[in-house]
Amino acid sequence: MTLILASKSKARIAMLKNAGITFDSIPADISEEKIIADMIKDGASTGNIAVSLAREKALAISKNNPDKYIIGSDQLLSMGDIIYSKAKNKNEALERLQEFQGKEHYLTSGVCVVKNGEDLWHKADAAALKMKAMDRQAIEKYSEIAGSDLTDCVGCYALEGVGVRLFESIRGDFFTILGMPLLPLLNFLDREGALS
Repeated sequence: MTLILASKSKARIAMLKNAGITFDSIPADISEEKIIADMIKDGASTGNIAVSLAREKALAISKNNPDKYIIGSDQLLSMGDIIYSKAKNKNEALERLQEFQGKEHYLTSGVCVVKNGEDLWHKADAAALKMKAMDRQAIEKYSEIAGSDLTDCVGCYALEGVGVRLFESIRGDFFTILGMPLLPLLNFLDREGALS
């Protein structure tokens, strides 16, 4: 394999597989919360933070995989000045969904391709999502069918699943919303001759 995805994300794996890409998947272990906190202190944009997280993931896997193209990707959810992490449990997820209802938030996805420890290319993209105004009963009903999406996904929803029911409007690229700016990535890999 010449390509490795530095992630265990089901959505990112599915995106690449659906595009007919042959690759290995090796999750990277980095200190995401520390990187985010340090970059927020430095006034970095969400796009720069998402790309930095993607780069760090790819660099971590590149160390033990010479001459391979390593794809790192990450996503941030922000609303106002707050960047959100995944909910730790169902109660936190319900509180977050209550907070998001009737408001617009942003999903910013970053992707980076590294080879032999060098950042060859990177890209960030953002999408705006406005959640419907819902009462607590509607949120509870959603939570009953959402399952692990409540804590597996940063927004407590997977847009490609039942989470789509939560939204009034969406502006932006679908793949960015799923967690990776796929088309620019594929175009770069094609130019590199790295697609199987």
